[in-house]
Amino acid sequence: MFNPILSTNMDQLKTFLSALFLFCAVGASAQSTVYFTKDISPEGLLNIYKALGVEATGRVAVKISTGEAGGNNYLKPDLIRNLVDHVNGTIVECNTAYPGRRMKSEDHWQVIHEHGFDSIFAVDIMDEYGDLRIPIRDKKHMKYNIVGDHLGNYDFMINLAHFKGHAMGGFGGVLKNQSIGVASSAGKAYIHSAGKLQSPAELWENLPAQDFFLESMAAAAQSVHDWFDGRILYINVMNNMSVDCDCDSHPEDPKMKDVGILASTDPVALDKACLDLVFNHKASEGDDNQPLIERINRQHGTYIVDYAEQIGLGSKQYVLKSIDK
Repeated sequence: MFNPILSTNMDQLKTFLSALFLFCAVGASAQSTVYFTKDISPEGLLNIYKALGVEATGRVAVKISTGEAGGNNYLKPDLIRNLVDHVNGTIVECNTAYPGRRMKSEDHWQVIHEHGFDSIFAVDIMDEYGDLRIPIRDKKHMKYNIVGDHLGNYDFMINLAHFKGHAMGGFGGVLKNQSIGVASSAGKAYIHSAGKLQSPAELWENLPAQDFFLESMAAAAQSVHDWFDGRILYINVMNNMSVDCDCDSHPEDPKMKDVGILASTDPVALDKACLDLVFNHKASEGDDNQPLIERINRQHGTYIVDYAEQIGLGSKQYVLKSIDK
């Protein structure tokens, strides 16, 4: 006998199974590739760039942190030289929003010189002469992103980040390097305040909820990604991983040993892969990942990759491929 209830349930089951199959298929295809090498050297850095299979062309910006005066964990010119020369790149930076020797351009240039960058490369402080407002997709906190106006001078960006801890973000990788790092001094205040302030003067007494700050960083990183419309690559160097950022003039000594270099066209997958390597690392004498994990957890740092995936910047699902022989 025909049972309409059973028939309806079967139809619902078929619909559910079809949806589940589609979800699994899409999920599998949405995995991003993250390349890895243990070789933290000029050759290793150039090799992992080549493994991405995307050529940086035109006027190439290489976004790094040139490091606060007194710090010593930033990516050194000798390490990055082969890559920057290969792409004929310009080192790009922006001024800070906190008091220090990189808040004003004239002092920042002196630090850049002391750290040896301008002796080897063309260097550009992108907000030295002004700001540029660029569109932002996720307007939960901010109406736009405020970057150095020289960003418009470049056709392609290599986001070359030093993966480490951070006092406010929990950790710094490519997402931070592309949000706070590319923002002008006013833009940094705008992100840190989750869209409330554009002046560093009042910032540090008016900080928002931590998750709002992390969401604002993710949205800002997405706006830069969109600005370059696919003409952007991401690299994290996992060495000298202090709990403190390169913006700290007196960082704690690293407790965890160097891991390697990772690269991807997906910034979310890349930062997630680096976080997984930290959290899944087996500690041993002289190689302790716990201080870095504690710093990340204290600031709810992993939330930035969750939110960045949520707004469509990338995927936390990835395949890690070693390029080492």
